[in-house]
Amino acid sequence: MHILRIPLLLTLLLVSGTSIASVRQQLENFLDGLTTLKADFSQELVDIETDQVSHSRGVFYLSRPERFRWVYKGEYPRYIIADGKTIWLVEEDIQQVSQRSQKTALKGTPASLFASVLDLDQDFEVRDLGQRMGLGWLKLIPKKEDSQFEQILLAFEGDRLARMEMADRFGQVTRFDFFNLQRNPPLDDSLFKFVPPPGYDILDQ
Repeated sequence: MHILRIPLLLTLLLVSGTSIASVRQQLENFLDGLTTLKADFSQELVDIETDQVSHSRGVFYLSRPERFRWVYKGEYPRYIIADGKTIWLVEEDIQQVSQRSQKTALKGTPASLFASVLDLDQDFEVRDLGQRMGLGWLKLIPKKEDSQFEQILLAFEGDRLARMEMADRFGQVTRFDFFNLQRNPPLDDSLFKFVPPPGYDILDQ
């Protein structure tokens, strides 16, 4: 799985408001005072051209600013770490690590929105989609032409982050549902540090 297709965290909001101001307020309320975050997630990856669908589950950790960790569980466990400077994609089953500059990799992504303090209107065109499935939706379209995403959807239920959907330029749609969300829990600093183990292949992206 390509590191740029993952990710790290959130552009479409499902919220209870119906106007763009109220939806944005839900997002601002969610981010206000947020220092750490932990949530279980389920992920669905859909290839639009082939209709192929893959599913995975895991745990997401966030420590603002600039640090996060995605842990994918299952037959082929892997995890992604952003330590503030570098993003590491670790595939333990094949003893391989991919690394990339965090500043470059996160440009125009949901992760940049939640991990950093950004000017929303400077980076995204914001559109209110109204109510769907009992939630209010907000569409974010990256303004930077080199963004890997065509659009991002974030969903809130009240002030709780419920779902995120991302359509990328590779013809794939990634959907995340979040469960057991914990706001500002204590998180060990070691979650956001990584040193490649001896014998691992290291790839630069």
